[in-house]
Amino acid sequence: MVKTGVLPPSEQKATHVRAMFGHIARRYDLMNHLMTLGRDRAWRRHTVGQLYFESDESKIVLDVATGTGDLTFELLDQHPNARVVGLDFTPEMLALAQEKAGTAVSGLSWMVADAMRLPFADASFDGVITGFALRNVTDIPATFAEMARVTRPQGRVASLEIAKPRTPIFRRLFSFYFYRIVPLIGSLISGQRAAYTYLPHSLTGFLTPDQIAAVMRQAGWNQVSHRQLMIGTVTVHTGVKDLGI
Repeated sequence: MVKTGVLPPSEQKATHVRAMFGHIARRYDLMNHLMTLGRDRAWRRHTVGQLYFESDESKIVLDVATGTGDLTFELLDQHPNARVVGLDFTPEMLALAQEKAGTAVSGLSWMVADAMRLPFADASFDGVITGFALRNVTDIPATFAEMARVTRPQGRVASLEIAKPRTPIFRRLFSFYFYRIVPLIGSLISGQRAAYTYLPHSLTGFLTPDQIAAVMRQAGWNQVSHRQLMIGTVTVHTGVKDLGI
C-alpha cells in the first residue's frame, strides 16, 4: 500500500524527482553502498558487461540518468578506449559526477537533459546503459523508444533496475527492509527521510521484469532478455537495436 502523499501526481513527478535528487546528491553514493550492502558495484559491473564490447574497442556509449556517474566510470574501467556521454535530469547530480571525474578522464562528457527527449541524432551511439532510472521517469515506453532511436542498428542496451523478489519469503523480507529500514537509514545519513520514503514506494505498482521486457520489444528492441540478481531484488534487462527503426 502506497502512503498518501509519498508519490507525487504524475503531472508533478518530473519536478519532484529533479528536486529530490538535487537534495540527496551529496549522500547518494554512500546511501547506495549502504542500502545494497556494497553489492551495487557488482551490479554495475554486470550491467556494463552486457554490452559485449571487447576491452580494446573504441565505442561511443550513452549513460542515461547517469546520476553521480558510477555506471559511466565502471564502463570506462572496463573499456578505457570508449567515449561516453553521461546524461542526467538533475544538475546537482551531474556536478558531483564531474567533480568525481576530475580533468584526467578523456573521452568523457556530461549533459543535462531529459531521458524522454534525448538531444542526439538518430543512430548516434554504439550502446546505451542506464541504472535505476525507470521508476523515476514519467513514460517508460518513451524512454526505451528514445534510447532505441539514438542507438545504431545492432547496438545494445543494458538497463539495471530494482525489482520485487518472486519468492514469497524473500519478498516479505525485502519489503520490510526496503519500506521500513531504508527510510530510517536515509533519514540518518542524508537528513532526507521523504526522499528515501519515495524511493521504496516508487517500486509499488512498478512494472514486473516481464512487463518491462514487453515494453522494450514494443519500443524496437530485439533479443530482449533479463536476469535477476541478489535474490531477485534487482534486474538487468538487455536488448539489441532493431534493424527496422
